[in-house]
Amino acid sequence: MAERNSSGLLMMMLEPSPAIAMTLPAEVREKLAELELELSEGDITQKGYEKKRGKLLAPFIPQIQGVDPCLQVDHRIQASSQAVALSSKHSRARAANSRDERFRSDLHTEAVQAALAKYKERKVPMPSKRRSVLVQSSVEACTPPDTSSASEDEGSLRRQGRVASSSPSVEHWFNRVIQCSSTSSSASSTSSHPGGRSHPSANATSASAATVLADLMAHTQLDNHFAPPDVTGLSEPSQFAERPQVAPVRGLPRGYTHTSSAMETADGVPVNSRVSSKIQQLLNTLKRPKRPPLREFFVDDFEELLDAQLPDPNQPKAEGVQMSPLRGDALVVGSSAPSLLVSLQRWGTTQPKSPCLTALDNAGKPVYTLTYGKLWTRSQKLAYTLLNKLSSRNEPLLRPGDRVALVFPNNDPVMFLVAFYGCLLAELVPVPIEVPLTRKDAGSQQIGFLLGSCGVTLALTTDACQKGLPKAQTGEVACFKGWPRLLWFVTDGKHVVKSPKDWTPPIRDAGSDTAYIEYKTSKEGSTMGVTVSHAAMVAHCHALTQACGYVEGETITNVLDFKRDAGLWHGVLTSVLNRLHVISIPYSLMKVNPLSWIQKVHTYKARVAVVKSRDMHWSLLSQKDQRDISLSSLRMLIVADGANPWSISSCDAFLNVFQARGLRPEVICPCASSSEAMTVALRRPPEMGVPPPGKAVLSMSRLSFGVIRVDTEEKLSVLTLQDVGQAMPGALVCVVRPEGIPYLCRTDEVGEICVSSCCTGGSYYGLPGMTKNVFEMVPVTASGSPVSDRLFTRTSLLGFVGPDNLLFVVGKMDGLMVVGGRRHNADDVVATALAVEPMKFVYRGRIAVFSVSVLHDERIVVVAEQRPDASEEDSFQWMSRVLQATDSIHQVGVYCLALVPANTLPKAPLGGIHVSETKQRFLEGALHPCNVLMCPHTCVTNLPKPRQKQPEVGPASMIVGNLVAGKRIAQACGRDLAQLEDNDQFLYMQDVLQWRAQATPEHPLFLLLNAKCTVASTGTCLQLHKRAERVAVSLMERARLNPGDHVALVYPPGIDLIATFYGCLYAGCVPVTVRPPHPQNLATTLPTVKMIVEVSKSVCILTTQAIMKLLKSKEATAAVDVKTWPMVLDTDDLPRKKIPQMYKPPSPETLAYLDFSVSTTGILAGVKMSHAATTALCRSVKLQCELYPSRQIAICLDPYCGLGFALWCLCSVYSGHQSILVPPLELEGNVSLWLSAVSQFKVRVTFCSYSVMEMCTKGLGSQAEALRMRNVNLSCVRTCMVVAEERPRITLTQTFSKIFKDLGLSPRAVSTTFGCRVNVAICLQPNRLGNVAEKGTAGPDPTTVYVDMRALRHDRVRLVERGSPHSLPLMESGKILPGVKVIIANTETKGPLGDSHLGEVWVSSPHNGTGYYTVYGEEALHADHFCTRLSFGDTQTVWARTGYLGFLRRTELTDASGERHDALYIVGALDETLELRGMRYHPIDIETSVIRSHKSIAECAVFTWTNLLVVVVELEGSEQEALDLVALVTNVVLEEHYLIVGVVVVVDPGVIPINSRGEKQRMHLRDGFLADQLDPIYVAYNM
Repeated sequence: MAERNSSGLLMMMLEPSPAIAMTLPAEVREKLAELELELSEGDITQKGYEKKRGKLLAPFIPQIQGVDPCLQVDHRIQASSQAVALSSKHSRARAANSRDERFRSDLHTEAVQAALAKYKERKVPMPSKRRSVLVQSSVEACTPPDTSSASEDEGSLRRQGRVASSSPSVEHWFNRVIQCSSTSSSASSTSSHPGGRSHPSANATSASAATVLADLMAHTQLDNHFAPPDVTGLSEPSQFAERPQVAPVRGLPRGYTHTSSAMETADGVPVNSRVSSKIQQLLNTLKRPKRPPLREFFVDDFEELLDAQLPDPNQPKAEGVQMSPLRGDALVVGSSAPSLLVSLQRWGTTQPKSPCLTALDNAGKPVYTLTYGKLWTRSQKLAYTLLNKLSSRNEPLLRPGDRVALVFPNNDPVMFLVAFYGCLLAELVPVPIEVPLTRKDAGSQQIGFLLGSCGVTLALTTDACQKGLPKAQTGEVACFKGWPRLLWFVTDGKHVVKSPKDWTPPIRDAGSDTAYIEYKTSKEGSTMGVTVSHAAMVAHCHALTQACGYVEGETITNVLDFKRDAGLWHGVLTSVLNRLHVISIPYSLMKVNPLSWIQKVHTYKARVAVVKSRDMHWSLLSQKDQRDISLSSLRMLIVADGANPWSISSCDAFLNVFQARGLRPEVICPCASSSEAMTVALRRPPEMGVPPPGKAVLSMSRLSFGVIRVDTEEKLSVLTLQDVGQAMPGALVCVVRPEGIPYLCRTDEVGEICVSSCCTGGSYYGLPGMTKNVFEMVPVTASGSPVSDRLFTRTSLLGFVGPDNLLFVVGKMDGLMVVGGRRHNADDVVATALAVEPMKFVYRGRIAVFSVSVLHDERIVVVAEQRPDASEEDSFQWMSRVLQATDSIHQVGVYCLALVPANTLPKAPLGGIHVSETKQRFLEGALHPCNVLMCPHTCVTNLPKPRQKQPEVGPASMIVGNLVAGKRIAQACGRDLAQLEDNDQFLYMQDVLQWRAQATPEHPLFLLLNAKCTVASTGTCLQLHKRAERVAVSLMERARLNPGDHVALVYPPGIDLIATFYGCLYAGCVPVTVRPPHPQNLATTLPTVKMIVEVSKSVCILTTQAIMKLLKSKEATAAVDVKTWPMVLDTDDLPRKKIPQMYKPPSPETLAYLDFSVSTTGILAGVKMSHAATTALCRSVKLQCELYPSRQIAICLDPYCGLGFALWCLCSVYSGHQSILVPPLELEGNVSLWLSAVSQFKVRVTFCSYSVMEMCTKGLGSQAEALRMRNVNLSCVRTCMVVAEERPRITLTQTFSKIFKDLGLSPRAVSTTFGCRVNVAICLQPNRLGNVAEKGTAGPDPTTVYVDMRALRHDRVRLVERGSPHSLPLMESGKILPGVKVIIANTETKGPLGDSHLGEVWVSSPHNGTGYYTVYGEEALHADHFCTRLSFGDTQTVWARTGYLGFLRRTELTDASGERHDALYIVGALDETLELRGMRYHPIDIETSVIRSHKSIAECAVFTWTNLLVVVVELEGSEQEALDLVALVTNVVLEEHYLIVGVVVVVDPGVIPINSRGEKQRMHLRDGFLADQLDPIYVAYNM
């Protein structure tokens, strides 16, 4: 109580009493009222308001109240939240943070507060923002909503303060940098940001953090059938080879310590826990019981059908009888006025001095009164000028019936009236539109389309308006986007000519030809022109005259826009019919003085006023100091938007205050209207003997089912309505079902109101289809017979007929949102949002509610403008309360709630929000919110049922001969290995090199190119042999190694690497190739080198002098323990010694080398390759690619693992062909290096990786012409093979082919290969061009099939047509190599599968790896990866499991051997797949959808964490766009994959780690995210 009194005292102290207020000068009172209005409309910030108000009152308050001026200001600031402008007792009782009165209902407010009280304070995870975004958005938001609202100095001062306060101390940053660990997530952030903005690295992973993560991951490990021990990540920062790794250490081997101090974030939370705790919070929130979901449809395992929800059997149903159409009174038309022009002529000649219209300036002073005589003569002059004085090429520019645009500002009604009647007299059709202020006005483009479709070529305007329009450089009015070319004609006096005495305008009786066109904007934002005939126009005037009881010479006050709707009907048309005197109040005056219309009613003793509920609300805010006004002269106060259900509160509040000023309750007359049907209903003035007005208190939940029930028990969700009076004279009204066939509604059912009358619009101009549906509708009874032989017009108003034949309106079709089969009204949701203490956080009257269609249902979106002084936490709290209130009151979930900075929502012409434009921006990702809360988990209840796996069919019923389930077993093989050639007799690679050194010593095997495309070094057979000998001697003598010892080769790509590899073989050692650390990023890359050296048990490292220094440098000490390196030898200057004796392996099955690589899931493992497998691999590749000593091939691959290593180090030595080596790293300096080399050496066969191909498409996409000028010609290329361990990237290969087609590259030349850990070369697609290929090597072009993505999720293959929904193109992975056999096996039963069935690809071949080599020696665990057998069928063959899902399909094409060709399609890696809702998803499919959703998404990666789907997107654009992506990403994943995204993370470009093969390292990313190392721009947790 004390608190209440003290705040009341404060307010009284701050507010001058009414008596004092009266002593304030008039201009100060006016300015205060204007300020009050600006605040209420959200056109000024609270702070700006208080400052300006303080300045205005400063000179008066101290004198009056004897308070020291400085104290006064101080108090004012303290009490800013309660302070309110000069107010009467009524408004003083309300705090300044009251809501928009148009949506005010105390009952509703109580209901919302009660609903919120029901909820315990739910802990919802706050989104995380990067500080820069916080600062940026708050600085932007500081810009007040209108230029007028805050002074310059105040803005700048506040800006500095805000930035300073939100940036942490220098000390803090310094500490963060010092504590930074060895794994830098933003090593390249400085260089990658043009402004050099370096984000502090917040990325220390403590050992404990790693343990916590390891524990957590143990529970969430996906179905990892065969994952070898997870040892480390592989990384390098170069933009091409690998992006900086986020967290290279995934699991730590025993004995490997990695120390760093645990860091704390700004708010003192240990880093490793911050993200995880938020996700835990989110999971807890999601676990809370929701309302029982609507029935989920069981869908068969194969097809996922999302049906509309089945109706709830318990939902309320209408029980009344069928309504009968409601007839209005008979329309009485006097014979004196057959048309409006006859009336105009009559008053213009008989009563020329009679006032027609008084225009006011912005101070409220009358500037001009137009008499009927003047209107008649000026309209005549204009009509004559338009018809006779405008011509082009001696042809009159306009002919009767042509359409003319009327572009007049809202404050110049006189010129508009003259122009409108001038057009009617000239038999032209006026099309009144808004004044376009800028080239980008909201909805302006749509107006342009309307003008274009109406064939408008001329626009009439005033001189002042024409000067204010945007101009082109020529000085002419600019052409607006989407507008036709217009000729602008100024209608001011000097431009029109007097008509000759003998010229009289043709005045005919009103007919069916079009009089004028009124524009109307649909729910989707498109603009249509409603045509009104002369007959309908005059009939409507007569109907209004009869309903309102207008008498000749009355005075009316019009506050509405005179260009359309009720403002036009009452203030321009009906007024001329009845010789009324109109006082027109412009919008600009209302903003300055909201009381102006009431003052004019008092001054002119107006009998009628036409207003909107907004005008009544505004006047309530500023009526306090007007003692001397009286509204007793009013006999009718027409409330034009009385059909808005929430207008009743404005009417009640207005009556409450102004009853004391002579306003009678029965004077308030709400009406309902629409552009199509014009006035639909109007409450009659009391003297007409009509029944008393009605009110209805209805249950909102019943209304959502379209049923009318008076609410009795539950007061929480009710809607109080006032009637909008009786039907118009001469009208027949009925209510029909809004959807489907227009059946008549029952008496207790809500439907669309339809009118049949002679005074409705006639059509949508130029849209016959829509016209038929809206203007020529035939309502039918339940039996299907027409209600009447008359045609009806749809009004787009939803309502019903109540007692006494009064019409009630509950909403508009435009605001209707049908969610889960229930109807909700946008206005009702706005009212609920406003009832949640909004003034503290958002601007009143600046909230838009609309629905978007996602996953076959409407979803509600709420967008509001946030106050700049609202903190993140407050706004977020408000958002979550709005969600709870909406859920309670309307029993519907809000899908997305977004807050945007002040003054950024598109405005409608006369205030308010342009909702369709807002919706458009939301869908396009151009809204730029500063806060977003998505709630898909609570809203989306129509997902397909999670899949239950069926028990498998047993082997006995499956296998019959060679058929499985009626299909051929999916099995294929390459051709047989041909007979041996010279070098094929050798079993060991070292023997082949020796033989070549003797047989062809000078034959060059290798050419290494540098960035300038010149040969850096060469290697002939003899040079290579001699160099290898020296290395072998060094290993045996200097290092004293024994045969079988492991040696790590740490070399940059080059001939040294190849020579040392063979040196190891000569000495009997086992080489392990390791990518060298990157000197600029040691912290990330060196631990990986160390890890491979340790895991491979290498006893010696061979390297160059430069790298040797690097390994032992001071910088290296910071990253690893340099003292534990094994022996390091540099091979730069070795003594020339011959090897005494070459090592001979005891058998071909002896280990030749270890192939270490990192899988995309971040698991490092070494595969053992025997001598037999090595030579078999080379032989197979030689046969497939036809490699001979006379051939040249170009290789742009990394030489460290897989097929890249084999092509670089093994194949040339075996086959004798010449390899042109292009290190991918060199492409950083010269992107065109690889293609230039191919062209220069006229290479026929070349190999590259996807990352190289991507670099070329991105870096050279626009430079094809420049390359041609440099004589780059790719017509020599027969085969360009992409070496990959993944599904072929069709889009990338097609783009590459298309870009370089102009350089002669044949589109058939580009093909893909497939290999994996267990077998590095399973498919290669060579020789696709050329005249006659050698026998046995030619094959058909690779085929592409389209499969249903939904079936893939169920592990099925279903082929569909190209372009069908949910289709996914898959390209064959290449031709199976000689000696290789492939079969498709079921991942669980290990049985064979049939043709075109999805399963794991198993491979049997002489060049399979022999097993994993790991530090733990746990080969047994993964033995079945390399030697496994089918559970039934051919149980003898030994297979290796690739870990990839795919299928085989027999095609109609034939191989060179004449057999039908079996195509192998790879779908994706098993250990990458995400198991969600019982289905198997491939990350790449989700990522492709996400990247397509917005132009600023450069890259995307997805992973799961505790069953939540996490989507990480790289933003290539301004950080403003970060929050736009949240909704778009959520939408697209729901639409295309039926999955709800749990967390959306927006990061900088280059954060998603990518390995040298161009593959995303998703598990590293996951670890980095959970350890809070990504420095994200924004993290959104979807509810």
